[in-house]
Amino acid sequence: MSINRRLRLFLSHLGGLRVVSLLLLGAAVATHFAPALADVPETYRKTWSDASTRIDQDIERYRKGECTLKIVGADGQPLTEAAVEVQQKTHQFLFGCNLFVLGQLDTPELNRKYEEAFARLFNFATLPFYWRDLEPEEGKPRFTEGSPYIWRRPPPDPLVRWCKARGIVPKGHALMYAKNKFMPDWTARDNGESLRTQAHKHMSEIAERYGHEIAVWDVVNEELPRLAHPAEWHVVPDDYLAWCFETAGRLFPKDVKLLINDGINQAHITTSEYEEKIKALLDRGLRVEGIGIQFHTSRAAMFKAEPYSPDHLAGVYQRLGRLGLPLYITEITIPGIGEEGPAEQAAIVADLYRLWFSTPDMAGVTWWNLADGTAYENENKALGGLLDKDMNPKAAYQALDRLINHDWKTKLTARTDTAGTARFRGFFGEYVVRVVVGDRRQEFTINLLRNGQNQHRLIVAKP
Repeated sequence: MSINRRLRLFLSHLGGLRVVSLLLLGAAVATHFAPALADVPETYRKTWSDASTRIDQDIERYRKGECTLKIVGADGQPLTEAAVEVQQKTHQFLFGCNLFVLGQLDTPELNRKYEEAFARLFNFATLPFYWRDLEPEEGKPRFTEGSPYIWRRPPPDPLVRWCKARGIVPKGHALMYAKNKFMPDWTARDNGESLRTQAHKHMSEIAERYGHEIAVWDVVNEELPRLAHPAEWHVVPDDYLAWCFETAGRLFPKDVKLLINDGINQAHITTSEYEEKIKALLDRGLRVEGIGIQFHTSRAAMFKAEPYSPDHLAGVYQRLGRLGLPLYITEITIPGIGEEGPAEQAAIVADLYRLWFSTPDMAGVTWWNLADGTAYENENKALGGLLDKDMNPKAAYQALDRLINHDWKTKLTARTDTAGTARFRGFFGEYVVRVVVGDRRQEFTINLLRNGQNQHRLIVAKP
């Protein structure tokens, strides 16, 4: 029996529900039932089920902290028996997606739905800086609004403004990605020293314009594939990888995070090669400040015991974490094609995000293409979006919504003790705290941060 038919039969027994397909499930139903109903292999189901307790324990251990609130009046005296409402608004952890089609969809309604779906889940956005489309004509970069249209490559300026208006952290991808098909026709293809000169100018212009606007950058993308298949790439200068990080380290402010980024196999299978490249850069004192890990894969690969079992993944992240840098899952595609595709995609997404969120060295996780039909060329065949082509949530989106906006957000009430103190344990992020004392009601904004002090003195003004 198909997943959709079994799902409809299941819902018919619940009574009163008008939901008739997986795509229209509410968040709670999608999260809690899609993984159970999906036709995933029993070995996969058991492997992740066995890891579930450990994952839950690590989420509690690494993603939450204790917070102390000292509530006092205008005279500095503690306010006892004050009612305290605590509601988390944002996450410190970065949940992201690429923002490559902002404003580029066919109708205003589609664009609106895309923006709303993005902002509901994500506080982190990857912006396109592929050199070929950023500067197709030498000396005429497409930075500003109104630049010539290129699909999936809107100019960065309006994207930066959009993120800033919504409190979303922007990330630039990528400063250097010297693969032939992503490089301008006018760049030096077979002369490394000429390319060095052009690349220095390119990076300097980007740093000058966006160095104080974009907080995170992929400095070099896919270095290990370049070394394995050099014919597909421009000839680069000697010591290319180190030169890129040395140059970026000089050009960008110290508060900007500079990442290296490589593929799913490079990180999870040939881990030692990736580890050695990063260590060599660190040994030279270069500014490598985060490790990027792509995760484009198939459902069939996920259903195999290796290399993407929870134990293997956790071991890889523990190993890379010993380098002392934060980890970022930078690009994720899990296909949703086929009748069983949406449910299986949702099951895998929920499992992976829970594991990544439980990983102590993980700082952020970025889905790649938010909606079906917005991927690169033939990658659209995989239907790897969290939304369908009409910008409606698929089961995987609903699963993430449940995790990010419900299961992993803290909302509670408390009362102050005789010392005017209230304590709570919550997920790291920004909170609104409402204090009610008699007829006085006041609202405060605080942060509960990993490695922060997390002790706040809140002064309630006189009525």
